[in-house]
Amino acid sequence: MMDLKSGYWQIEVDDKDREKTAFVTSDGLYEFKVMPFGLCNAPATFERMMDTVLRGLKWNICLCYLDDIIVYAPNFQEHKRRLRKVLKCIQEAGLTLNSNKCSFGKKKLTILGHLVDEHGIYPDPQKTAAVTKFPVPENVSDVRSFLGLCSYYRRFIKNFADIAKPLHDLLKKNAKFSWGTPHKESFLTLKKLLTSGPVLGHFLPNAETKIHSDASGYGIGAVLVQVQDVQSTSHSQGHESGQLKFIKLCTLKWRGTPRRLEGRVGVNN
Repeated sequence: MMDLKSGYWQIEVDDKDREKTAFVTSDGLYEFKVMPFGLCNAPATFERMMDTVLRGLKWNICLCYLDDIIVYAPNFQEHKRRLRKVLKCIQEAGLTLNSNKCSFGKKKLTILGHLVDEHGIYPDPQKTAAVTKFPVPENVSDVRSFLGLCSYYRRFIKNFADIAKPLHDLLKKNAKFSWGTPHKESFLTLKKLLTSGPVLGHFLPNAETKIHSDASGYGIGAVLVQVQDVQSTSHSQGHESGQLKFIKLCTLKWRGTPRRLEGRVGVNN
C-alpha cells in the first residue's frame, strides 16, 4: 500500500482561483498556492487527478481511495511487475510518496476499517474492540452511537435488520426510551457476532455464484454466495438487509458484479 505525501498539496491552484482560498491572520492576508484541505470539491478533484494518473491500471492491477493506492497480485513476482507500472505513473505525474506510510509485499493489510488478506475481508479487530467495550446504552444518543459502530460492518452479519430492530425502534420519533430484555438481547447478539471472526470471501469471477434471500414481516435479507476451493465451503460476499423489495435490493447492491446471476436466485419462503 502506498500513501501520497500531503496529497492535496500536490495539486496547484490556478492563479485566477487563488483569491477564493484567501484567509486573514494577524500577520496579513494569505492565499493558497496548492489545494487546501476543507474545500468542498477537493476530494472529487483529487479523485479525478488520481483516475487520470492511474488510467488503465485502476481496477486492473491496483485500487485507489484518495491518496491511498493498493497494488494487488497473485504472487510476489507479479506484484513487483505491477508495482513498477504504478510507480512509473506516479513518477511521470510528478507526485511524491510518503515513505513512512508505504508498505510493500504484504500478505495482509488494514484499509478503511477492514483487514484484507488472500482468504477474504474481516472487520478490523481494533474497530470491533470498540464494540466489545461499548457500555449498555442509557439513552437514545448511546443507542444511535452503538448502531453507528455496528452498521458499518452490517454486511458481515446475517439478518442484521432483524437483530437490530429492537434498538432501531428506540430511535423512532416520539418513542419512549425503555431498556428491556429485547433490547439487551439485540445489544449482546450484535456484540457477539461482530467479534466472532466473521469473514467475507473475495469474489471469484469463474466460481458458481448464487443469491440467497430470506424475509420476515418487517425486513428482507440477501447474500451473494460462491462455492470456493477453500475447504470446499460456501463463502459469502456480503449480507444485505433492509426494507427494499428482494429483487431490487439484489440488483442494486451487486449490479457491478462481473458475472451474470440470471437463474441463480434462491428465495426462502
